[in-house]
Amino acid sequence: MTLHPDSRALFGFTRFAGYGLGLLLLASPAAHGATATANADWSAYLGDKQRSLYSPLKQIDRQNVAQLKVAWTYDTGEKGEYQANNLIIGGVLYTPTQSRRVVALDAATGRELWQWDPAKTRAGTGGKRQRGLVYWKSESGDEARLFTAVGNFLFALDPKTGRLIPGFGENGSIQIGSGLDTEGTPKVGLNTPGVIHRDTLIIGGFGGPGAVRGLDVRTGARRWIFHLIPRPGEVGYDTWPADAYKTATGLMPWSGQSLDEKRGIVYVATKTAEPDFYGGARHGQNLFANCLVALDATTGRRLWHFQIVHHDLLDKDLPCAPVLLTVTHGGKKIDAVAQGTKHGNLYVFDRVTGRPLWPIEEKPVPASELKGEQAWPTQPFPTKPAPLMRQRYTEDDVSEISPEALALTRDRIRLSPNFGPFPAPSLKETIMFPGFDGGMEWGGGAADPDGIYYVNINEIPWILQMVETRRADGSPLPRGERDYLIHCAACHGVDRAGFPVAGFPSLLDVSSRKTPEEVTKITKQGFGRMPAFDRIPDSQREAILAYVFGKTAATGNRPDEAEPTATKSKEPAYAFGGFRRWTDQAGYPAIKPPWGTLNAVDLNTGELKWKVPLGEYRELTARGIPPTGTENYGGPVVTAGGLIFIAATADETIRAFDKESGKILWQAPLPFGGNATPSVYMVNGRQYLVISAGGGKSGRPSGGSLVAFALPGS
Repeated sequence: MTLHPDSRALFGFTRFAGYGLGLLLLASPAAHGATATANADWSAYLGDKQRSLYSPLKQIDRQNVAQLKVAWTYDTGEKGEYQANNLIIGGVLYTPTQSRRVVALDAATGRELWQWDPAKTRAGTGGKRQRGLVYWKSESGDEARLFTAVGNFLFALDPKTGRLIPGFGENGSIQIGSGLDTEGTPKVGLNTPGVIHRDTLIIGGFGGPGAVRGLDVRTGARRWIFHLIPRPGEVGYDTWPADAYKTATGLMPWSGQSLDEKRGIVYVATKTAEPDFYGGARHGQNLFANCLVALDATTGRRLWHFQIVHHDLLDKDLPCAPVLLTVTHGGKKIDAVAQGTKHGNLYVFDRVTGRPLWPIEEKPVPASELKGEQAWPTQPFPTKPAPLMRQRYTEDDVSEISPEALALTRDRIRLSPNFGPFPAPSLKETIMFPGFDGGMEWGGGAADPDGIYYVNINEIPWILQMVETRRADGSPLPRGERDYLIHCAACHGVDRAGFPVAGFPSLLDVSSRKTPEEVTKITKQGFGRMPAFDRIPDSQREAILAYVFGKTAATGNRPDEAEPTATKSKEPAYAFGGFRRWTDQAGYPAIKPPWGTLNAVDLNTGELKWKVPLGEYRELTARGIPPTGTENYGGPVVTAGGLIFIAATADETIRAFDKESGKILWQAPLPFGGNATPSVYMVNGRQYLVISAGGGKSGRPSGGSLVAFALPGS
């Protein structure tokens, strides 16, 4: 095989006509085990429906991995967080880009075959952060389709041409928020692909009231629904205030599902109930928030569940899809499901019975000082495996990378101490560690047939603080300012200055960039990381925008007393002070390294096998500081060749680790951060590794490139 001409230079990116897009694909089983065949697909998100991130290919192994070279590249022509785990089926690579176009490429050369542009549909231009596609093919082989989400719509495409399939929904699409058994059609999006069971597409989403649904792959019609906020007569209804399902939101399970196809069981990891940091209006345990739920994939009937955080007040939604694997436990083979968390914990269950493989203990956690809050008194802690990160920030953890960092971190931790993994939100500032972004994140972990689980971890401290929505003297804040604190300050800051490093823009100068009409449209439809706030009454929206634009609207600054009592009673007394990473004067995490690690855990025994830093800041290495690891987003892939491939780091590098020892065997630069999970596949007898590289995380540069690696061709 001849290398693509542009691979002679490491990153001489070829710009083919058009751009790529993000999708959902449902496929027939991948060619796992067929390591000697000419082709081996990566036909489902994260490699298979078990979400194991395992490839049986071994042409690339420990002995030859150092010879890997760029085989081809593709430029999407876009910028932003390009997080797609790409599908490869029958020699064709399907990718979703940052604008949610869908692009099909020759998987051996990177040559563009077709593209689909959502801007030409009723969905309009899409936002970023679509992590994959779903591919489905009928048992007879005469039907196939790709599923992709754009805005509030789910589309079905012909994989051969990229054209919409008119028989699906209304001319090829359905509204994702339809069929939720709620008044109206909520704005619901999808950033993580669903999973296929026979001819049913099972999806979650983000936004909306909270549900898992099974859809007919041919028509889009709903076949079943499981309400994550229970209705009267359903299990868990008594863990909420009466009729909470009519008003509560936030439980749409965004991080993905896994499927035991043989048994017909789908495993769902769920989100926190909203508001994330104040639960005064949702007293109780709040099932099925923060749960691992096992459902009958044919009917949606609940089989078992386990709640990993009770009455969550810290945005500790389950961040990654459950991983199905087989382990040896007590001398017996057990089909298990492993769920990772933002605390860096692993919960491991028998996937049929829901019985934990090791005891899980309920332990007391701090009570809340906020009026009207009722923090749950205990939280579950697994006894094995041990946490994969520190669970407290003490004075022993202060940063020592410079005298300035040492002084800053030592003094700050004395003023704003850390209270462990479950601090109760308070008006007092505290160091939040483990942080809001993990621990584990959406990249999840990989599992090999030996029962070893490989996962990357963040160890980044953040700041936690609540603010009152009334003045110190008890008088009400103007309506627009108060509602801004409730709905917007978590991302854009109490002072509207934003948190650019975290990807949340300042609103102080928004009038120089956007008109009030444009901002109104964004708040209603959502954009980028921002979901649609379509349920806010227009008068409330007008008040917030008047405050943001520094104006006084007719309804924008009336005091609380001028509002109807029914409206006032629904508003929380406190608002979250915003997502703030804690860094030193130079911008490095304000804690002693490691800041990012790669871990191997033997789930047969529950013991840590090895832990190594993941990523480095070369300027610190040059100063004699050992590799610190970096903040990381995106997951690992483990192969039968004895390798773990992972990018994810803030140093624009992809690496191969020895899966037995954690030793780095190969690394290569990327044009932008590879904040995505690689795919591994074979075409015409040649094994490839491909990664989406878009950067844009951790304050790094952004672009949009696909980079494929292979051993030198003949």
